[in-house]
Amino acid sequence: MSEPKNAAAAFLDKFLVLKGAVRELWIIFGCKVLAIVAYGLVGTTTLGLWLRSDLGYNDVNAGFVIATWSTAMTLFTVMVGSLVDAIGLRRAFLIGFGVCIAARGTMAFSLSPWIVLPFGLLPLALGEALMTPVMVSAVKRYATTSQRSMAFSVYYSMMNVGFAISGWTIDRVRSGLGEHGHYAVPLLGSDLSTYQTLILLGFLFTIPNMFIMYFGLRSGVEVTDEGVVIKEEQPTHPDETAIVALFLTCRDALRDWLRIFSSLWAQSTFYRFLAFLTLAVGVRLILYHMYYTFPVYGLRELGEGAPIGRIFGVLNAVLIVFLAPLAGALSSKVSAYKTVIFGSAITAGSVFFMAVPPQWFQPLADGWLGNLIAHDWLGVKDAAVNPLYVAIAFMTVVYSIGEAFWSPRLYEYPAAIAPKGQEGSYMALSMLPYFVAKLFAGSLSGFLLKAFCPAEGPRHSQTLWLIIGVMATVTPIGLIVLRRFIQVQEAGRDEAAA
Repeated sequence: MSEPKNAAAAFLDKFLVLKGAVRELWIIFGCKVLAIVAYGLVGTTTLGLWLRSDLGYNDVNAGFVIATWSTAMTLFTVMVGSLVDAIGLRRAFLIGFGVCIAARGTMAFSLSPWIVLPFGLLPLALGEALMTPVMVSAVKRYATTSQRSMAFSVYYSMMNVGFAISGWTIDRVRSGLGEHGHYAVPLLGSDLSTYQTLILLGFLFTIPNMFIMYFGLRSGVEVTDEGVVIKEEQPTHPDETAIVALFLTCRDALRDWLRIFSSLWAQSTFYRFLAFLTLAVGVRLILYHMYYTFPVYGLRELGEGAPIGRIFGVLNAVLIVFLAPLAGALSSKVSAYKTVIFGSAITAGSVFFMAVPPQWFQPLADGWLGNLIAHDWLGVKDAAVNPLYVAIAFMTVVYSIGEAFWSPRLYEYPAAIAPKGQEGSYMALSMLPYFVAKLFAGSLSGFLLKAFCPAEGPRHSQTLWLIIGVMATVTPIGLIVLRRFIQVQEAGRDEAAA
């Protein structure tokens, strides 16, 4: 009888492995929540609707702007990764949050494309680009090898707490103001649209992170398996004025960036790593389309005012909050590579719930399940439940199960195989395959909507999702077929686990 108890205790210990983590790791978790709330309010569901409603773009043009923005964000991420390694985590955080605050403030109070695109949306891409490699590098730096898998799972859970909050907020604001309503900002005398109001909330959620990072994060902290090491950062040019020192620091950082960037291409591991990430693009495309294609699809198929923020964003996020740590515990002894194969196969299959005729789900929509989803949870007023609500809910549940396995490990993989001191560079350059993917997905979004789900005329929306689902299957199939050529040994795992 003692063996099951010991096994249960060992399983429980996987969840308790972070109880002795340094405060910096918990600060990263908290700041990730706020950062994702702000990102979710501006850069996902709201972005495409804001471009169409407030700036007057059509489907194709809005898709082009989204593609350009998301591609620029990826390009900036690639460029700043080695800069992060050179200037340090704390400085990179402060610069990133500062840029995001300025950019979101510009977008909230202007409707001129000549202002909000170059001085709002483009700088926001730079600010967001600093966040991903910095936070992922920080998770590895502030966790031991034994804590790493659970730390990345909790990190991913916190990200989804942020998405749950933003999704719920998006629906509440749209419900309160109307799809095309207005909000008078107290004291400022500004009359903001519904989508500008959401962007303003993103601006407000960004501000606390500046103070948390400035006062809470210690410079030079690094966690090793032997203990905590603190190496205080010294000014690189202590005898110069602030402006000259900033210029010289940027110059030195650029030199370091070029040196680190060039050295990566001499590593055979890096090419295999890029092949892995290129294959992972297939399943990642689903998320891009849920950001940029699904909101417009949802309003056209379900009607304006439909709770599109909750039916995918909130449900997915809440499920991931609970599933990601569980998946992390279940797969902590399994390599990231194997886990990505398993999870991506489940996620790719989920899209086909939306690729079949919605009438297949009509019996469920007419029963207790449809009533639970549409009336009790989403608050839909129509007596008859649209079967798409059931199809989207099924898709989201299955998608989330797969995502809980593959997505956190996709963050862990570059950190696990990167040489010491190059974590930021590996994480940043892991975005290279997404550079093309985001350009492709953003542009394709507009064309798919125009061809299969137009604002007026006949629609064939199932074909839209069938195309996306087929593209997603490239990931698990490719990773299985090419495993012997591209899998890389992961730090902290033996060959058997890999």
